[in-house]
Amino acid sequence: MSVYDHGFARVTGAVPVVSIADPATNAERTVALLRRAADDGAALVVFPELGLCGYSIDDLFHQDAVIDACLAGLATVVEASAGVRPLIAVGLPLVVGDGIYNCAAVVHDGEILGVVPKSYLPNYREFYEQRFFAAARDAPVATATVLGREVPFGADLIFEATDLAGFAVHVEICEDGWVPIPPSTWASLAGATVLVNLSGSPVTVGKEGYRKSLCQSHSARCVAAHVYVAAGFGESTTDLSWDGDALITENGTLLARSELFSMDEQTITADIDLDRLRQERMRMISLRDQVGDHADALKPLRRIRFALGPTDSVDDELRRQVARFPFVPADSADRDARCREVGNIQVQGLAARLRATGIDKIVIGVSGGLDSTLALLVAVDTFDRLGLSRENILAYTMPGFATGTATLRRAHVLMNTLGVTGAEIDIRPSCEQMLTDLGHPYADGEKVYDVTFENVQAGERTSHLFRLANHHGAIVLGTGDLSELALGWCTYGVGDQMSHYNVNSSVPKTLIQHLIRWMITTSAYAQETTDVLAEILDDVISPELVPAGDDGAIQSTEDTVGPYELHDFFLYHLTRFGYRPAKVAYLASAAWGDRERGAWSELIVTQRRNQYDPETIDRWLRVFLKRFMSNQFKRSAMPNGPKVGSGGSLSPRGDWRSPSDASSRAWLESF
Repeated sequence: MSVYDHGFARVTGAVPVVSIADPATNAERTVALLRRAADDGAALVVFPELGLCGYSIDDLFHQDAVIDACLAGLATVVEASAGVRPLIAVGLPLVVGDGIYNCAAVVHDGEILGVVPKSYLPNYREFYEQRFFAAARDAPVATATVLGREVPFGADLIFEATDLAGFAVHVEICEDGWVPIPPSTWASLAGATVLVNLSGSPVTVGKEGYRKSLCQSHSARCVAAHVYVAAGFGESTTDLSWDGDALITENGTLLARSELFSMDEQTITADIDLDRLRQERMRMISLRDQVGDHADALKPLRRIRFALGPTDSVDDELRRQVARFPFVPADSADRDARCREVGNIQVQGLAARLRATGIDKIVIGVSGGLDSTLALLVAVDTFDRLGLSRENILAYTMPGFATGTATLRRAHVLMNTLGVTGAEIDIRPSCEQMLTDLGHPYADGEKVYDVTFENVQAGERTSHLFRLANHHGAIVLGTGDLSELALGWCTYGVGDQMSHYNVNSSVPKTLIQHLIRWMITTSAYAQETTDVLAEILDDVISPELVPAGDDGAIQSTEDTVGPYELHDFFLYHLTRFGYRPAKVAYLASAAWGDRERGAWSELIVTQRRNQYDPETIDRWLRVFLKRFMSNQFKRSAMPNGPKVGSGGSLSPRGDWRSPSDASSRAWLESF
C-alpha cells in the first residue's frame, strides 16, 4: 500500500536556482526538479512566481525575445510532463489579447489544463508590477490560446482529481495571498482543499516569520493545505535579496519548510492529510453556512477535472511527523505554557463550581496513584487562588484488600505535605460485610477475585466519599481520567465513574503523567512532595483491587487493557478525526514503530521510550474499539468537568454524543 491508500497526497515545493532572463536554462532546471518530485511520488509540484524567466527582470518582461523564450520553456515543461504523475504549477509571463499577464500555467501529463493570471498587482515600495502586467480582472476573455491550444484562463479555476478523493487544487500568485480576502478563500469555500501560491517575495528582515504566520493562518482559516514557494538564489540582487522560502502547511500546522538562503536548488515534500481536511470541513457547520451565504458567487467557479493516474507504486513511508503523544506537547518551548494552561482550565472549572454552589469544602479520595494525585494538586491550587484554607480539602485514603504499603505511604505523604485535612478509612470491614451479604465465595475463604470482588471495593470507596460529603457539607471531587472513560475502566454508578465534579474527565493518562513530570521540574512543592511525585510516575499503574499473586506481581492495568500511550493515540485519532481503524493503525505505526524516529520530550527517560510492531498495535486497537463502543453508557452519565483539549472530551454535553447500544462491528471488520 502507498500513502495515497491512507488518504494522503504527497505535495512538493520546488525552488530552482534562477538564471535571469534565460527561460531555456530555467525550463531545464524546472524539468529536473519535476522529475525528482515525480520519482518521489508527488501528486503536485509548485514552482516560484515567474520562475521560467525570473521575477526580477523588470522591463525585460516586455521584450518579445523573453516572451517567446518563455513559451518555448513552457513547451519543454509540458513535453516533460507527459507520462509523469504530478500536477505542475509553473510561473511565466503570458500575452493574452492586448495584455501581458503574470501567470501560473497548470500542467499535467503533457497538457496545459489551465492558466491562472495574478489578481492583485503590488505597486508600492520595491514593487512595480502594474508597470509590467495587467491584472486578472482586466482580461476580457475566459480562455487563452497557449502553445496552439485553447485553455481555461482566469483566477476562478479549481483543478480536481477524479481518482483521488478530496484532491482539489486552486492556484494564486504572491500578492493574491496577502490581501484581506485572497482568491483562494473563495476557492476553498467552493471545495478546493489544496491552495497553491507561486511567489516572488524578496526578503527583508522579519519577513520569514510573517510568511510563516500568513501561511499557517490562511490554511487554518480555510481548513485546507497550503503550498507556498518563493523565488530563491539567482534572482537579481540589484536592489533586493531572495531567500527561497517554501512552506507546506495544513490546517494551521507547518509540515515542511525549505532551508532559507540556500544557494542550491532544493525541494520540500510533505504528505497532506485529505481525510483530515474532509473531516474538519464536514464538522465545521459554520463553514457550510458561509458557503451557503456565498453560493451564488461560488457556483461560477470552473472545475477542471483530470486523472492523476496510478499511485500504488508510491511508498508508504509517511512524509510528516506524527506525534506519539497527541495530547502532550513534545517541544519544550511550548511545554510550560501548555501545562500551565491545562492547570488553569482545571482550576477555573473547579473554582466556578464551588462559587456556584456556595460550597467551600471538597471531599477527595487519595490513592497514591496518578489520577488522584493530579486532582489533589488541582484542588490545592484552586483553594489557594480562592483564598480558602487547604484544611477545607478533606482527603481520604481508603486501603482495600490489595492496597500496597508504598501507595498508602505516598497518599499520607501527599496529604501531610500539602497541608490538607487527611484521614485514613479502612474499607475492608465494610467490603467483607457486603461480600458476605452477597454470598460471594471470598466470604467463605476462597481466593475468588472476580469483577464483583473488585467493584465492591470501588463502590465502597465512592459510597464513603459521597456520605462524607453529605456529612461535611462538601462536594465529591472526581479523579478518574479521560483514558479510563474511553476504555470503560471504571466502576459505573456507585463507583469511581461518579462524582459531583471531575477535573480530570478531559485529561488522558499520558497527559496526567506529563503534567506530573512537569510539576516536578517547577520546584513548586516541598522536596518530600516532589520525591513522592517521582515515585508515583515510576510505579506500575494499578487499581490495586486484586491481591498480588504467589509471584508477588501486583495487578497491572496495562497488562489487562493495553498500554495507555497507545490507547490515548487511538482515542485522539478516532474521536478527533473519525479516521478508519486501518488509518489509525497506520498512523500509530508511523509514530510508534521506531523509537529512534521523531521527537521525544526530554522529560521521558530512555527506558520509557517504547516502540510497538504492527501486530501489537492491531491487537490493542481491536481491544480499544471493543471497549470504547461497549462502554458508552458510562460516558452518557458522566459527571460535569471542564474540557481541556480539542481532542479531549467524551462528555455527552460536549464533544461526543453516541448511542450506548451501538455495535463495534463496522470498525472491527474494516481492517
